[in-house]
Amino acid sequence: MFVRVAALEDIAEGGVIAQTVNGRAICLCRYNGSVYAVERACGHKKAGLEKGTLEGYILTCPLHFAQFDITTGQALSGPVPPDGAETAALITYTVKIESGAIFIDTFPQIVV
Repeated sequence: MFVRVAALEDIAEGGVIAQTVNGRAICLCRYNGSVYAVERACGHKKAGLEKGTLEGYILTCPLHFAQFDITTGQALSGPVPPDGAETAALITYTVKIESGAIFIDTFPQIVV
């Protein structure tokens, strides 16, 4: 089921914002004219990814610099310096844009 989460104008190109939808904490990321939705908590130590940086399609955690591909949720690198903890992929959500509004499917896409 798709739920409206924000207006497209709420996110600048290259920006990241946090939202809570049906009890799920997510980040909306705008890259190359598209919007992607990933879980808000870093796959390493659960830091809030909306405080990180988005360079292209790579979202970097503000706490230990783990990196994620916002298009797939895949963990691209673990923390710096490595601490032996596993860095899990991020849950992603299907996004659609209609009439300037951003909607996400509240059924997550699980990365395996």
